[in-house]
Amino acid sequence: MLNLASPPPDFTENPFPHYDALLQNAPVCPQPDGSFIISRHADLNAIYRDTTTYISDKKQAFEPKFGAGSPLFEHHTTSLVFNDPPLHTRVRRIMSSALAPKAIALMEDGLIKTVDHLLDEMPQAPDIIEDYASAIPIQIIGNLLDIPMSERAPLRDWSLAILGGLEPTLTDAQLTKGHTAVSEFKSYLQDLIARRTAAPGDPETDVLTRLIQGDDTGTLSEIELIQNCIFILNAGHETTTNLIGSGLALLHDHPLEKAKLIADPSLINSTVEEVLRMASPNQFGNRETTTEVTLGTHTIPAGTNLHLCIAAANRDYEVFDNPAQFDITRTPNRHLAFAGGPHVCVGLTLARMEGRIAIQRFLTRYPDYKITHNRKSGGRIRFHGYASLPATLT
Repeated sequence: MLNLASPPPDFTENPFPHYDALLQNAPVCPQPDGSFIISRHADLNAIYRDTTTYISDKKQAFEPKFGAGSPLFEHHTTSLVFNDPPLHTRVRRIMSSALAPKAIALMEDGLIKTVDHLLDEMPQAPDIIEDYASAIPIQIIGNLLDIPMSERAPLRDWSLAILGGLEPTLTDAQLTKGHTAVSEFKSYLQDLIARRTAAPGDPETDVLTRLIQGDDTGTLSEIELIQNCIFILNAGHETTTNLIGSGLALLHDHPLEKAKLIADPSLINSTVEEVLRMASPNQFGNRETTTEVTLGTHTIPAGTNLHLCIAAANRDYEVFDNPAQFDITRTPNRHLAFAGGPHVCVGLTLARMEGRIAIQRFLTRYPDYKITHNRKSGGRIRFHGYASLPATLT
């Protein structure tokens, strides 16, 4: 069965047959290092909601991987996603207030202008990832934190290097690149925070000012503030790039569904949800057991790392009719692309808005776009998408 430390050669390009095999033959799949892959929708749903038996804290798992006190260790053990209450509760409350629906709604006009500008400048033979999908979240997150345009160039490379550290196995070069990216980003943010503290922005629209000010329960420490600003970029960059790129690829590959959406633009919201289900941008989450548990036929000891296979759960035949079928009218669509429980993605409203506007406006402008045969997979295990998606426009 699937071994994440040594996956099959075709896994990063097309992992879905392997997920189907997990669901059918080994929904609780032991790994050589003592961890387990969990793939059933019901199991993931229960695990996400039980924060006592299954914790998100990764200090024990990340210390041997990154080195105690290293830049990657500091980042990934301080950011929102790998923490539990009380730190998670306090940080999430402040971040949620900064990313409230009212604040997100105020971003829509700026997002439309960004998308339309990219479409205006699109070459006739673009790379949809490089020229479009990856540019949108960088600009939106740059706007969120009010990062000057002239200072945004390193953001994408920093994000890719830091998130690359979450892959199951790493080379020395990948580790070094990740550590360097955290250190450089941290240094940049220290300067940006000092400037913003001296000259605050409007907390209604400037998320960094809002995070600096905190809320009525208190403020974030300097390290919490810096590392969760990095988290905002990381959580919203590669995943949203993958959502947009995979959405346009799926619509291209399913012309009847594309024609359906063109004929009825009101289907864009359900289209985005189906893309999130079919091509989950984040393929895996993680939890650690605090006590002995039984899942399926396996007794799992306390302190065991669980790889939560979101992408497999989103194709679970016990939950979804014809799960391998791309159906933009699917309802209900109880996918787990944004995880669940107290750790449900804090930026899900923004991600959905970016996907909706980016996919629909591209399709309106270029309904007859063609993706060529030179697609390149993102090459990740934890995250799924394209590194390159060459196309022609008419």
